[in-house]
Amino acid sequence: MSVKPYRSMLYVPGDKPRALEKARTLGADAVILDLEDAVAPEHKEDARSNVQAALKENWPCPVLVRVNGLGTRWEHQDREMALLAGVDGLVLPKVEDARTVQDLHLRVPLWAMIETPAGVLNAAAIAAVPGVAGLLVGANDLARALRSRPHPERLPLLHALSAVVLSARAAGKLPIDAVFNDVRDPEGFARECEQGRTLGFAGKTVIHPAQVEAANAAFGVTDAQAQAARELLDAWAQARQEGKSVTTHAGALVEQMHADGAAEHLALWEAAQR
Repeated sequence: MSVKPYRSMLYVPGDKPRALEKARTLGADAVILDLEDAVAPEHKEDARSNVQAALKENWPCPVLVRVNGLGTRWEHQDREMALLAGVDGLVLPKVEDARTVQDLHLRVPLWAMIETPAGVLNAAAIAAVPGVAGLLVGANDLARALRSRPHPERLPLLHALSAVVLSARAAGKLPIDAVFNDVRDPEGFARECEQGRTLGFAGKTVIHPAQVEAANAAFGVTDAQAQAARELLDAWAQARQEGKSVTTHAGALVEQMHADGAAEHLALWEAAQR
């Protein structure tokens, strides 16, 4: 089983050349060069040039570009630049229906941002579109659209968060959790990562270098967990050789689904070692 981890996806503003340079060294599983929300209108053209130059460099991870949204005056130039420069994928903001994505006919994977009520309600159809690699939650815009109040446990957003996970997983795509805004609160970030992992997210978008390692740890597999997965798979292989469809290991019932889960964990751990 070959798995590419997306435990951390780091947003980097396109109008910050030094940040673009540093991003290659931070250990994120993917980097999102941002031309949208992080860049003021008067800096859009410079940001596009900076991102174009950055895409010519060698990167140790997949590099995506978050383009400006459909209907903006920058959208076509953003997409053309990124595609011609050889980007690994595009991040499209505020996706609200599947037809929008289908009509783009892109040649690279698309990551659709779900950040409006309509996007949440149509997330299953969006995720099912061929070429969509995953769904990214945009919680700030979503909370604003819902008129919800901030809550440390994200209670007003739990239904939407779970809907994104359910939609992505049903289509065999990756759900990625939203950013955590307060870079001065590592404890809060760790709690939100744990919540996201518990809900079923595959990783988290991050906005600061200090958040990368914590996200990798929260959505990753430890050495101890990898060893436990190996032992469970060994026990399952022995059981199958004996003609059993159910066995026990470490005091727990083991069936095919448990072996599949262990194989996935081990594949994630192996991928992170590369």
